[in-house]
Amino acid sequence: MEFLALKDFLDIKVAQYNRPDFITNDPICIPHRFSKKQDIEIAAFFAAILAWGQRKTIINKCTDLFSRMDNDPYNFMLQHSDDDLKGLLNFKHRTFNDTDLLYFVSFFRQHYTSHDSLETAFLPDYFKDEINFTAENALNHFRSYFFSLPDSPRRTVKHISSPLQKSTCKRLNMFLRWMVRDDEHGVDFGIWKSILPAHLICPCDVHVDRVSRRLGLITRKQTDWRTAVELTEGLRKFDASDPVKYDFALFGLGVEEKF
Repeated sequence: MEFLALKDFLDIKVAQYNRPDFITNDPICIPHRFSKKQDIEIAAFFAAILAWGQRKTIINKCTDLFSRMDNDPYNFMLQHSDDDLKGLLNFKHRTFNDTDLLYFVSFFRQHYTSHDSLETAFLPDYFKDEINFTAENALNHFRSYFFSLPDSPRRTVKHISSPLQKSTCKRLNMFLRWMVRDDEHGVDFGIWKSILPAHLICPCDVHVDRVSRRLGLITRKQTDWRTAVELTEGLRKFDASDPVKYDFALFGLGVEEKF
């Protein structure tokens, strides 16, 4: 497909899927149940990290998880008692279990005790300047920071990816898209302002990967971090300031239309 024809096609698909009725059946509906910034961040983080398998199952698991926190996740992170933590036991989704969950809670308690937003976890001081910011550095820093508590379980490491592991970092890139992108359609939240939409890397799951290869946006044989970067560089040719908006088009084509 020629460049202009492909751009027009993808722009139409973005408009089709980047709309409020997309929210209901997608894990992004979980953070949309909250209004406080910190609640949105926590709910979005868990919804992204648990985004394995059917969307309906992911939504049900997240609903269960936050009901155990009385649907007040920020307050739970800061004020929970030992008895409150017992209510998290036996939570499980795929390979994510209560051991992982309890560490996540410990991390959030530690972080929010001294920070007002989770955004700072992706912004180490040495590259807070926009000129020096890259998603790769941010994700590598976040993983190191996330597991900086002395009691981090070895088994939990697999749930937070980074480019250093050559992962596409699909879940964290999706979380960043939710937090950073800001437009008039109301799907993504746009509550973080230090990271720009132009900085983002497109979430690359099996559906996006398959569609992108059919459209000639990916030529790399394997699917890893460099593949996600290749895809995003291709999308920047269509919109340099907001390349990841095309995630709506690629995901919609793959999941809804079986393109």
